[in-house]
Amino acid sequence: MTQFFTQNSDIIIKLVLSMTLGMVIGIERYVAHKTAGMRTYALVAMGSALLIIISELMVLKYLPFSNISINPFQIAAAVITGMGFLGAGVILHQESRIIGITSASGLWVAASIGIAVGFGLYDLAIIATILALFIFIVLWFLEKKIIDRISNKFDGK
Repeated sequence: MTQFFTQNSDIIIKLVLSMTLGMVIGIERYVAHKTAGMRTYALVAMGSALLIIISELMVLKYLPFSNISINPFQIAAAVITGMGFLGAGVILHQESRIIGITSASGLWVAASIGIAVGFGLYDLAIIATILALFIFIVLWFLEKKIIDRISNKFDGK
C-alpha cells in the first residue's frame, strides 16, 4: 500500500489540491445559499484535474506508437465544452430575471482551476482560487453598496 502512495504521490497531490481548491470556492457558494455548493465545486475541480491527469498518462502510454497523434490539450478543450453544458443547466429563468449565471461562471472557473492543477500549475490554480473568492465575496459587497446607493438616489434619500 505504501508503494502505491509513493508511486502515485504526484497524482494524489493533484487530486487532493484540486478538490480542496474547488471546495474552498464551494464553501463560499454554500454560505451564500447557492444551489451549487462545496461538493459540486469540489467535484468539478477534481474531475477536471482527473481528466487532465488521464490525458497526460495516455500521452506517455501511447507516445511510443508514432502513428497515433495524441494531444493532451484536446481533453482540456473537451472539459471546458462539457462545463458549458453543466453551466447551462444551472442558469434558470425566474419570473422576469435570469438567475444562476454567476454560479455557472464559478463552475467554469472551478473546472479551469482543476485543469491548471492537472497540468501541475499549482501557483496559477491557487491564485485563481483566491481571485475567484475575491470576486464572490468582495465584489458582492461592492455590488450591494452600488445598488443601495443607486436605489437611495432614486428614492430621494
